[in-house]
Amino acid sequence: MTSWIPSISKTDGPLYLGIADAIASAIESGELADDARLPPQRSMASALGIDYTTVSRAYAEAGRRGLVEGRVGQGTFVVRRTPGKPAGPVTGGQVDLGMNVPPPIDDPALAARMWRGFAELEHTGGLELLRHYQSPGGAGADRMAGMQWLSRRRLPSLAVERVLVCPGAQGAMLAVMGTLANPGDTVLSEALCYPGFRALAAQLRLSVCPVAMDAEGILPEEFDAACRRERPKVLYCTPTLHNPTTATMSRVRREAIVAVARRHGVPIIEDDAYWALLAEPLPPLAALAPELTYYIGGLAKTLAPALRIAYLATPDTRTAARVMGGIRATATMASPLTAALATSWIEDGTADAVLLAIRAETRARQAIATSILPPEMARTHPNAFHAWLLLSEPWTREEFASRMRTTGIATVTSDAFAVARPPEAVRLALGAAVSRSTLVQGLRIIADLLQQSPAMSSVVV
Repeated sequence: MTSWIPSISKTDGPLYLGIADAIASAIESGELADDARLPPQRSMASALGIDYTTVSRAYAEAGRRGLVEGRVGQGTFVVRRTPGKPAGPVTGGQVDLGMNVPPPIDDPALAARMWRGFAELEHTGGLELLRHYQSPGGAGADRMAGMQWLSRRRLPSLAVERVLVCPGAQGAMLAVMGTLANPGDTVLSEALCYPGFRALAAQLRLSVCPVAMDAEGILPEEFDAACRRERPKVLYCTPTLHNPTTATMSRVRREAIVAVARRHGVPIIEDDAYWALLAEPLPPLAALAPELTYYIGGLAKTLAPALRIAYLATPDTRTAARVMGGIRATATMASPLTAALATSWIEDGTADAVLLAIRAETRARQAIATSILPPEMARTHPNAFHAWLLLSEPWTREEFASRMRTTGIATVTSDAFAVARPPEAVRLALGAAVSRSTLVQGLRIIADLLQQSPAMSSVVV
């Protein structure tokens, strides 16, 4: 195995493309020889100080370019090339089922409407936004727009003083976690949880204790036991369309979780990234326990991933002031230009139009997935643009992901989400495929592969 680690910049574009480009350059220069084995993805992620999923996507991108190939039980290797013949994709192109993003919208009129929002900033003080700092909690107009967006969740006594404009959901989590916990403290999360939370907890040197789940999410009795045993500083959870399992808590389950949190005085960080994908979502935990809950309503999953704006509703104005201090210390403020664009979209109805288009395309893609994937293995939800694939013997997640890479399909194994022992499962991001036909192609390959054993489907000779 080579000890090669790329030298990349974390500010020059997407990291996964930087890593793939570095692999290409190292092969071209001879630094990586034919048949050289790359470091395992976890080792690479640790060495670079980045998320595992980023490295997984980078290796998949390198595979798409025909630079590397996965070999079952062995690892990822540089492809041996015929002299004078340039490398090319193994399968003619990648099917990206790895990055969990909203599906693309094929509506030129809507796209033009979105772009008009950018153009209108020029006539509404956009240049001035570039010349000044703002309050860490956001400008008044942007906080009002955030309150307007969150009002659909019917949070009790929601006031603009409690709503903060944050630099994405990750920025909101960082500010809240830094306020509620200190290095060495224990925090709770679902046994399978958003990788960004795990990375954040590691950065803050917090101990994450997993809480067991069922088909509805966190089990109240397990949450109660963990509170008694661990004395946690906070619970982080995603009650609606949970990532990666798509689990959604029932009203009864939500009330039970809130009862446990109240009994032990444990604050809740509710990551409600996907609520807007449902026409009639259940009440959030913040509506049931507003005095305990820090509610995060990000726009990345419901409007656009690069729109790094999230609205945070705090329990009261005192905690809002404390969290603003966290935003000031870690990011200074959310981008005023981006916040102004989000405000414009919310106020003129563009956000609702985009959301409706995403909902429609999501339902269409889930219908495709339901028609192709084995129902006994796939956990899906009509309104989620991801699916959870439970593998059965003799398949393991490593073997399955490796085989996917050789066929040009990017997936994410359960390792990225597991706080404790990962199950044999992978997440399929249905929104990442560039088109429905590409999604069909990828899912059919997966369905065919699941009908074979790893040994029968091997391409190693």
